Amino acid sequence: MRILVVNPNTTSSMTDKIRDTALAVAAPGTEILALNPADGPVSIEGHYDEAMSLPGLLTETRKGVADGADAVVIACFDDSGLEACREMVDVPVLGICEAAMAAASMVGHGFSVVTTLPRATPIIEALALKYGYERHCRRVRAAAIPVLALEEDSKAAAEKVRAEVLAAIEEDGAEAVLLGCAGMTDLAAALSAETGVPVIDGVAAAVKFAEALVGLGLKTCKRGAYAPPRPKTYSGALAAFAPTGKTS
Repeated sequence: MRILVVNPNTTSSMTDKIRDTALAVAAPGTEILALNPADGPVSIEGHYDEAMSLPGLLTETRKGVADGADAVVIACFDDSGLEACREMVDVPVLGICEAAMAAASMVGHGFSVVTTLPRATPIIEALALKYGYERHCRRVRAAAIPVLALEEDSKAAAEKVRAEVLAAIEEDGAEAVLLGCAGMTDLAAALSAETGVPVIDGVAAAVKFAEALVGLGLKTCKRGAYAPPRPKTYSGALAAFAPTGKTS
């Protein structure tokens, strides 16, 4: 089994952390291919960054599936481009936010999310509503750190994340805490051990769910919402992205 894990931003050090997490939880025989696009934002902090990351994400997803990936994990807690990728390929495509919320709903009665900047809070709240977990989600908290602080000033950033995790448990009554950024992936195990509460990293959750879906022989439905994009001409710089009507 081969799982493609795509970090939609261009920061390779974050991709390295994501790869380490995926390899640590992958079952024997599961191959992990973790990569990021060459073009796009260095971090995703809001709707504009997300939009500008999508050409690179779509390119890497298409290439990875053509090279034999059995599933795709999008390693951004905004679940950037999730539906577009599901239209484009027939293998399972998982977002780390959706996977983390699903896992949290099974191991605790109510969860909180700790993310990076306050501007991410409404995005994650909207995803909880979209996925049907709004009644499980106690609160979305922001550690007030830029995404790249997790790479450049990791000790100080980790302490701010830890403080919010502790507050989520004590103040929100959260019985699980989700780390709302793929750049936090290396913090989950230590925080779980310290608090005695499941602290869930979406990268790990998505990889394990991907293995399960592939093991069950399930693919993305190509009728209805995730049917291949209708063939048409795209103009100018996006001409290479013109859909053919076929699944990659």
